[in-house]
Amino acid sequence: MKQHVTLGIVCLVRETFDFAAAAEIYGDILNGVDSVENVTWVKETKAVISPDDAHAAGHRLALAGVDALVVVSGTFHLGHLALILKKYVDKPFLLWALDELPYNGGKIRLNSVCGVNLDASNLYKAGYDDVVAVAGGATVNEDFIDAVRMKKALGQAQIGILGYHAHGFFNLDTQALNLYNQPGAMVDHYEISDLTSSPVPDGEIAKYRNLYKQTFDVSGINERQLELTSALAARMAAFCDARSLSALAVRCWPEFARDYGVSPCAAMSLLQSSGYILACEGDMEGAISMLACKALGFTPFLADLSQIDFEKNFALLWHCGAAPSCLWDGASSRSLDTYFAGGKGVTADFVLKSGDIGLVRIDSARGATRLFLQSGTAVHMEKELRGTYAKAVFPVSVKDLFDRVTSTGIAHHLAMFYGNKTEAFRIFAKFMKYELI
Repeated sequence: MKQHVTLGIVCLVRETFDFAAAAEIYGDILNGVDSVENVTWVKETKAVISPDDAHAAGHRLALAGVDALVVVSGTFHLGHLALILKKYVDKPFLLWALDELPYNGGKIRLNSVCGVNLDASNLYKAGYDDVVAVAGGATVNEDFIDAVRMKKALGQAQIGILGYHAHGFFNLDTQALNLYNQPGAMVDHYEISDLTSSPVPDGEIAKYRNLYKQTFDVSGINERQLELTSALAARMAAFCDARSLSALAVRCWPEFARDYGVSPCAAMSLLQSSGYILACEGDMEGAISMLACKALGFTPFLADLSQIDFEKNFALLWHCGAAPSCLWDGASSRSLDTYFAGGKGVTADFVLKSGDIGLVRIDSARGATRLFLQSGTAVHMEKELRGTYAKAVFPVSVKDLFDRVTSTGIAHHLAMFYGNKTEAFRIFAKFMKYELI
């Protein structure tokens, strides 16, 4: 399910234009927006004409606590109106220009586009960057709404960091207060022992043991490894639930297998299928990247760009075995294995499904936060490796992709999701003032 948001919607008009026709179109828009998934609408049903109208509407919208405002340019209107609304609702604005109506007696009837141009210019020159303008169409722009969903999800996120980043992975490090400043997430630190010594609710270990046997071929691990993995899954779920964690970044090696007895990969795989966001190797920015994907209703996978083939123009998106089990291709063997950490790995092994994919990463470097973004397609491959992985092709060459990642210092974890939301992420980057790569 997508992140819930509360959105305001208002229509601006001027009586020197065909405001009656604009009101009729706006009525149809108000009826249509109710079909948008998981949105509560605060509707200003009466058109805003004067500055006094704008003050009254802005006050009502502010009291309703809207996350963003859809401003329909019913006709050309006074430049005061959007500026007054912005004083009350300092949240993202969608400026929506209506399609022009057939001319009537040689007179333009709405001049809606010019109204949006006026508002966009005023707001830009006033210093606001969280403004998106669109023209035409009968339905609200859902890319804008999805960008608002991501902004809200990250702004209210509670992220746990278990241990630290993995040994030597300096590029995954980030300051907790940087995440608090932008995008607004709160970070709490826990020791690995806080998790491994935490209580397990009655019956939960048995529940997860049965789930593993139903989901995976477990013949590659022994009974003790299955028990430890089941207990860890139960503990992780209870740990996150008890602390209301939106995501947990886990230092999954080298201590985990050594001290607990198994690595957390297989536990993370099963839990992520049921909606938990668990980032490998203590990667907090990987965690918020995945949270952005989850806000759009996706189940993400934190992947390494592990192999590129310049001649055949594909890349392998791989990680050691923590991808959500629900992303399985349905054809390969979905199994648990112990191929690393001296036989204590306990990883999920399967090929990920085919389909359109997106790769994103929120990543900080040199005092700036960037958003890496790339669309692509996961294509069929045989199961030739351990771990969880997909073969991917892109509308750009893999050399271009490789050069873009390495020349800008993007960290080696990318959040991968199934779908195409390029425009929503572009708008999100604009809202957050992230450099788009």
